[in-house]
Formats: sequence, structure tokens, C-alpha cells
Amino acid sequence: MIEATEQDKSQLIKILRNSFKDNGSVNYVINPKGDKDKRIEALMDYSINMCMAYGEVFMNESKTACALLLHPEQKKSNLIWDLQLVFRVIGLSRVFKVLQRESKINSFHPKELNSFFYLWFIGVDTSSQHQGYGSELLTEVIDYAKQNKRDLYLETSTLRNLPWYQKHGFQIYKELSFASTLYMLSMK
Repeated sequence: MIEATEQDKSQLIKILRNSFKDNGSVNYVINPKGDKDKRIEALMDYSINMCMAYGEVFMNESKTACALLLHPEQKKSNLIWDLQLVFRVIGLSRVFKVLQRESKINSFHPKELNSFFYLWFIGVDTSSQHQGYGSELLTEVIDYAKQNKRDLYLETSTLRNLPWYQKHGFQIYKELSFASTLYMLSMK
């Protein structure tokens, strides 16, 4: 596992855009009007920026898989990035809806922000899926969290991903309903 740099950004965006283009949770956040791919790319750009500033962005050695890990206690609002998120991704008329969703999700995270890492996104390039790269990277992220004595939290709206996360030791602790069911998982 290596730490991604600014030079990796286009590859990171490509991996995450293709991995999450049909994801219910991502599609709930993005404005359905306009170019869907551009909106997802802008969401991933925002997420990568946030994790590079307030966490880590990891890739496997071959740069075919990536994981965005946020340190909640470090996260700060960045007005420029937040405004770009509103206008490039969410849409002004949908901001309140998305903020309510994020508030609801965060209300079920631990209050001790320095007790966990938030695995925001993990994805594998479509041409490299089903070859073990995602599992290998997730195992390394889990080991990293354990070395730092932190729990891991994540959400997924993709039902077929649940057995994969559970095989790696995650447990569902809450289900939320938005446009689709959002499964909240943790590893303690």
C-alpha cells in the first residue's frame, strides 16, 4: 500500500468514477440533471482533496485500487471546496436534503472522533476487478487502523458488497433508508 499523490489524482478519479457510477448512495448525492459522469468526477475530486488534507489516500502498488480514509477529528470545512461541491455536484436546490442525510449518518458515528477512521471510498479499476486487489488493499487499511488503535467505519448501499465487507470482519450496526437502504458497518 502506498500513499497517493497529486500526480495520481486523474487515476484515482477514474477508478472511483467507474467503481461508483451505479452506486445508489453516490447517485443520491449528485444532482440528476446534467452530465452524471462529470458530477461523479467532481464528487470524487472533492473526496480526494478532503482525504489528502484530512486523512490519507492509499493505492495498491500497481495503482489499480484505491482507498480514501478520513480522520474525522482533523476534518475541517473548506469554503471553496464546499461551494464547488454544491455547484458542481449536488445542486443548490438539493443542499438541505444532502446535509440532512450526512447529519443523520454522522449521528451514528462515535462521538470520540479520534477513535476511528472513516473509509469514505474504496474502489478497483474495472479492468482489474475480481483479482483480489480490493481485498488486499482493504486488509492493509484494516491493519493500518489496528496499528493506529482505531476502529473503522463505512457505509455501503450496494447489497452485494455486504458479504465482502463481512468476510473482512465488518459488522452492520445500523441501516438507514434514503432512496435506497444504506448499510452502516464498523470494525472494532
